[in-house]
Amino acid sequence: LVCVGEGAGQTFFCGADEFMKYRSPLVSRYASKEMAYNFSDRKKFTTWRKLWIYLAKAEKALGLPITDAQILEMESHELDIDFAMAAEEERKLRHDVMAHVHTFAHCCPTAAPIIHLGATSCYVGDNTDLIMLRDGFDLLLPKLARVIDRLANFAEKYADLPTLGFTHYQPAQLTTVGKRACLWLQDLAMDMRNLQRARDDLRFRGVKGTTGTQASFLQLFQGDHDKVEELDRMVTEMAGFKKAYLVTGQTYSRKVDVDCVASLASLGATVHKLCTDIRLLANLKEIEEPFEKEQIGSSAMPYKRNPMRAERCCSLARHLVALMADPLQTASVQWLERTLDDSANRRISLPESFLTADIILSTLQNITEGLVVYPKVIERHIRHELPFMATENIIMAMVKAGGNRQDCHEKIRVLSQEAAAVVKQEGGDNDLLARVQRDPYFAPILGQLDAVLDPKTFIGRAPQQVQM
Repeated sequence: LVCVGEGAGQTFFCGADEFMKYRSPLVSRYASKEMAYNFSDRKKFTTWRKLWIYLAKAEKALGLPITDAQILEMESHELDIDFAMAAEEERKLRHDVMAHVHTFAHCCPTAAPIIHLGATSCYVGDNTDLIMLRDGFDLLLPKLARVIDRLANFAEKYADLPTLGFTHYQPAQLTTVGKRACLWLQDLAMDMRNLQRARDDLRFRGVKGTTGTQASFLQLFQGDHDKVEELDRMVTEMAGFKKAYLVTGQTYSRKVDVDCVASLASLGATVHKLCTDIRLLANLKEIEEPFEKEQIGSSAMPYKRNPMRAERCCSLARHLVALMADPLQTASVQWLERTLDDSANRRISLPESFLTADIILSTLQNITEGLVVYPKVIERHIRHELPFMATENIIMAMVKAGGNRQDCHEKIRVLSQEAAAVVKQEGGDNDLLARVQRDPYFAPILGQLDAVLDPKTFIGRAPQQVQM
């Protein structure tokens, strides 16, 4: 029994016995089916079989006694994996690769003698990991591009809309809604560069043997170094890679995993900052993420519109950033040509990094496609703070009208303190402008106050920076 359901933009998978054991929410609750499949057992073990077929084809082409019938037999059974048999074999052998060698050999009796010929476990294990990493990046990059596109449209739409800037989360000089979005965009563009670079830097482990010396293949080809090199090149090309790593131990360097997860963890930091900003602005009621017609914000407080998507992104982004520690420590503790204490950790940390990045990008796309801006609320907040920010402009206008800078500064200081007391001690509105208008000292510039207090005179080159 299998059931599939959808809700709140999420897909849920369940089976008859699934509720009797722990299920990772990354897959059961959040991940896209494409990324979930990329790290699935089906993808993993069919890729192992593909790699055994590539190896046999290349060995045959280079003169080893492998027949067309053996290769055809392997190809005909590439996808029909008996997972129950493989599990039973692994239970007996305590070795996952040999369990699948035996399972493949069972349905390919003619090809059985040449399956995995000359290879070590990492031929299928590490090369499959590299394929999954490559394919994982290929799923993430278009999603990141879509987020950048949606956010660029948002920035352009609101390029001219003044809004309070904040430093130390205190009101600061004005910026625009679009310019603030460009801060997010710039970070995401850096992430795009990092992910693309990590993807393009990936190479294939290739056929390197037990300790990376290719000794077994040199023996198979009776000391012919050229054929061993050509074997490595052919298999690398069949797997869709342009290059293989020049040297490896038993495994490819675990620094490769560091580079890959570092790019994803950096993306996590970007998303956390971006979504935290949205949450802060939602509290001010200036910007909100999409809110569905029948969505419930709180079980107790029906009026609430919680930024749950941004909160989910922040929650998962923290996990993504924390995963960075795993490949760093794994790379640092590998002994000599290889130790197996990398394996269990990588089974968790590598898939989870990509699954988590996939989830936050999908959620962020949903957010950026439906961001709601409330210009009137933003305008009210500007009116509340702008008189204080405009004091320097008022002083300059008075000096141009013949006033004394020091006298004007003192007048403004006193009036500002009085207005601040009304705001802080009485809970009233900022009445500095009204105080200035009532003071006869400022009579020479009363006609200029509206222009002096125009928010668009305080945003500098923000609109132009959006278009850069």
